[in-house]
Amino acid sequence: MVTLKEAVSKADLKAFVKFPFSLYKDSPYWVPPIISDELQTFDKKENPAFKNADAWFFLAYKNKHLVGRIVAIINWVEVNEQKVRKMRFGWFDFIDDPTVSEALLQKVIKIGLENKLDFTEGPVGFSNLDKVGVLTEGFEHIGSMITWYNHAYYAKHYERLGFKKEKGYVENKFPARNADPALFTKLNDLIKRRYKLREINFSKTKEVLPMADKMFDLFNETYAKLSSFVPISDIQKTYFKKKYISFINPEYIKFIVDSEEKLIAFAIVMPSFSKALQKAKGRLFPLGFYHLLKAKKSNKDVYFYLIGVHPEYQNKAVTAIIFNEYYKTFSEKGIDMCYRTPELEDNVAIRQMWKHFDPVIYKRRATFRKELY
Repeated sequence: MVTLKEAVSKADLKAFVKFPFSLYKDSPYWVPPIISDELQTFDKKENPAFKNADAWFFLAYKNKHLVGRIVAIINWVEVNEQKVRKMRFGWFDFIDDPTVSEALLQKVIKIGLENKLDFTEGPVGFSNLDKVGVLTEGFEHIGSMITWYNHAYYAKHYERLGFKKEKGYVENKFPARNADPALFTKLNDLIKRRYKLREINFSKTKEVLPMADKMFDLFNETYAKLSSFVPISDIQKTYFKKKYISFINPEYIKFIVDSEEKLIAFAIVMPSFSKALQKAKGRLFPLGFYHLLKAKKSNKDVYFYLIGVHPEYQNKAVTAIIFNEYYKTFSEKGIDMCYRTPELEDNVAIRQMWKHFDPVIYKRRATFRKELY
């Protein structure tokens, strides 16, 4: 028999965060989070997502053993302002036992019904900067700090319980050498002259911070039309700046401005921290910081984390400027492989943007949906 316990105390939340460490202890592909960072994400006093969202954390036990976990989430901006009556869930992990996954998802459904919501979808996070999707292909590839990794049996549990695939995502990779400068160098010069644009590069994190709010504003404008998009609030901007900017090499952040110094495009690339996080084993001390700093300085693999282009400049080849700047940076640093974070599989514009780099799909993931009535 499966029993559920709501994780409220610090001890329960720590057990919640640490459960995957036992579930994936023998996996060479799972990438552990930093425990303290994950606890901060779930701290209702620390994470501004809780200003507009409610969340319930549940642990599943069987024979007194912890066997699963889930977060049930209601984003009230999404429900009340966007009129999308969605019951979210995420951080969903479980042993290969259908009674466990069913008990956890039934709890999510119950909360959704109590709040008169129309459907449930997951795995997703609080916002669009959180992780998304259950892995359905590519289990033999190492995970990343910005995606969830899971066992191959997960998707079957969703399907057994009547969940249907809602959104599909793909993850691509390509060798940096595929970036032929002939494809964008001349176009870079042409686009800059035509629209009176210029690039901004950074060498220090403190140079980025004064412009970070403008970047988040542009992010909101760029992705506003996506059906699943929930805008980043001002208080979340402050939180994300504090949490993420220091992780990113300033030279991997590229801004494009117009003649009036208005930000019209940006891109963020991050070094791969996957192997460093595996070595850290969830802790910054005593050696976690060392492994992360080493990866930040010398890693030859990078992830294209975000690209945002103002709607007025989309389809105007502005990305040629971005790619030209990254080509110079990557050449200096000797980057080997480029990876892209999950992108909606039906996003034709994204595929067109990257087609000249001959990317290969190496992972697929999906969210699953179930109607509540």
